[in-house]
Amino acid sequence: MNGAYNTLKAEVKLELFNILDYWSNNTIDLKFGGFVGKVDHFNNVEENASKGIILNVRILWSFSAASSFLKTNDYKDVCERSYKYLKKFFNDENYKGLFWELNYKGEPINKRKQVYAQAFGIYALSEYYIFSKNDEAKKWAIELFELLEKYANDKLNLGYLEAFNEDWSFIKDMRLSNKDMNASKTMNTNLHVLEAYTSLLKIYDDKKLKQSLKTLVKLFLTKFLNSENHFDLFFDKDWNLLSNSISFGHDIETAWLLIEAAKLLDDKGLLKKTKAIAIQITETFLEEALDDDGAVLNEKNTTTNFFDTDKHWWPQMEALVGLNYAYNIKKEERYISRSLKIWAFTKKHIIDHKNGEWHFRVDKKGEPYANEDKVSMWKAPYHTTRACMLLNK
Repeated sequence: MNGAYNTLKAEVKLELFNILDYWSNNTIDLKFGGFVGKVDHFNNVEENASKGIILNVRILWSFSAASSFLKTNDYKDVCERSYKYLKKFFNDENYKGLFWELNYKGEPINKRKQVYAQAFGIYALSEYYIFSKNDEAKKWAIELFELLEKYANDKLNLGYLEAFNEDWSFIKDMRLSNKDMNASKTMNTNLHVLEAYTSLLKIYDDKKLKQSLKTLVKLFLTKFLNSENHFDLFFDKDWNLLSNSISFGHDIETAWLLIEAAKLLDDKGLLKKTKAIAIQITETFLEEALDDDGAVLNEKNTTTNFFDTDKHWWPQMEALVGLNYAYNIKKEERYISRSLKIWAFTKKHIIDHKNGEWHFRVDKKGEPYANEDKVSMWKAPYHTTRACMLLNK
């Protein structure tokens, strides 16, 4: 079993290079700067596609983290291109923070301040600083942290609010995307604030940062985590639950991110608690989230018990990471056996061996959706590269 698992780790490390090569060779925008906004299923670049902040900060994080992990300067130019483009075009010099979307020329077309985006900015800039030692990047990450603490942190009810107007004033429509519910607080955004603060703490030993991160960890254990070992997704400002669905990928991703936060906080009691809860979440995940073919399903409606049987690219890799954390805690061989099945499915159906990169999602039969993009606002190399690295730490 361990021999097969070592093979899995070797294969995902090799895949890390494949992913980085794809993005280096297919996404550089030589005409307008930065990176192209969209590449379709067949590797055709969509001319004049807009450029979203999530894609761009995730590129910066991925190449910075990979450069540190591989101890190489081979991707230094990509890192610097990404950082400079963010600074010149996405940075709001008037009200601070990061714009949501630019047109292909780099002109802002959506200036709203989505907290999710600011969090990913902190995450990416912290990782870029670790690689580059660029003090300006560190200062910018701290500035974004201070903005979230000033405007987004609900100091009365706890948690972080979802979105604001350009000037950080109240915005009625807070949705992250058209698929999301209009809710004041979401599990997804708070998760990535937690992820960002964990990363920032590696380079910024600050009392307020530590307290905010510890509060977030406890919030996930008391507000987001439900009695069924899932994380609820959408709430109003006062923590009234608005949604009736759970996301399997987010469940298993959150389990290991909470452990990492507790480690960085150096809180033994909290670490023990997050590890125990991670095992509970993992056990429920194994019971509910895996299809007969071994792959991770997308979502479940808790009211109708309807399962979305599509297999998206990113939950497969978050599952491999989460199961690896569970194995390191409990040494259960079945965590490895399930990982092997997930990776076998991913290799066969989700990695695009013909055109490169990964399919956005495949259907119940393992067939890819040809209308989904390889590169877009929500299709970036972050989940995959991170998993490839974490599995080989």
